Amino acid sequence: MRAAVLREHGEPLEITDVDRPDPEPHGAVVAVEACGVCRSDWHAWQGHGEWVGDRVRDGQILGHEPAGRVVAVGDRVERVAEGDRVAVPFNLGDGSCPQCLSGHGNVCEDGLALGFQQDAQGAFAEEVHVPHADYNAMALPDGVSARDMAALGCRFMTAFHALTARGRVGAGDWVAVHGCGGVGLSTVHIADALGARVVAVDIHDAALDLATDLGADAVVNAGGRDGRAVTGDVRSETDGGAHVSVDALGIAETCRNSVFSLRRRGTHVQVGLTTDEERGEVSLPVERMVMMEADFVGARGMPPTRYDELLRLLESDSIEPGLLVRREVSLADVPERLAAMTDYETTGVEVVTEFA
Repeated sequence: MRAAVLREHGEPLEITDVDRPDPEPHGAVVAVEACGVCRSDWHAWQGHGEWVGDRVRDGQILGHEPAGRVVAVGDRVERVAEGDRVAVPFNLGDGSCPQCLSGHGNVCEDGLALGFQQDAQGAFAEEVHVPHADYNAMALPDGVSARDMAALGCRFMTAFHALTARGRVGAGDWVAVHGCGGVGLSTVHIADALGARVVAVDIHDAALDLATDLGADAVVNAGGRDGRAVTGDVRSETDGGAHVSVDALGIAETCRNSVFSLRRRGTHVQVGLTTDEERGEVSLPVERMVMMEADFVGARGMPPTRYDELLRLLESDSIEPGLLVRREVSLADVPERLAAMTDYETTGVEVVTEFA
């Protein structure tokens, strides 16, 4: 089968033939019909994560936002069957560790990250293997296309978990979103669906226009401006500061701006991953956070057991992930589309829908 394989960090992925996966006894094989192209794929391609022992190795098939149809299952699989239409979270749990059993499978003690580890080859391929399929494979709602489900991908699930479980956003709260790429725009859209008021921050007017279309009540263009001016505008728009502020990009500037955008007792949620410039370390205004009793929390994906909550929003038309899709591409286009992310030349979400 055809797949996009990492051969050397920073060099174009190789589109090549690889062996089709066979299902493990607890696993399933999914014929991929769509897979989102995410900035996390870009981080992996660039070789980031070395500072936390999370650098993707050569030989990895990338891609972690798949949706498709089950074509084979292992003999211990009970809930998933051939022919089922499913989506697959990138944070794969085993379903049996203490974290999984307590509803926190996104940080499973024996978990795998789809498309980022050798034991979990990714979905920039015609087929992908899903371990512990009864726990990890999520049935697609009727009428939802694989393309739209791939757009939902890790972005919407991460945004939903960040806002509801980590930020505990309530109706009427002000939410600031710093960085309006895929996950940032998803955060805007979900915050609006939850009844929050949203201010979106980015340096590109096209991204801010799309944020407005997705529910942002106000926008702040940070291009060429210092953090004091940007966060001053956010606090002005939010009548004193955001209840919840999300760094959806991961550079030092957006992280610090997010913290400075908070009101007293507000919560900063870190979603974006850092680059090799920060190497996982960002200086923070600790004393300000103490004086304001501000919280700083991280969010990684979403437990598979909470997928039904997000899918209910989808089925009720409260969210429309397809609105974020700005381009459908082929597997052969993936190397070039990852390269376009280096200088932020993409808007919204791009989805691979052609694999042969």
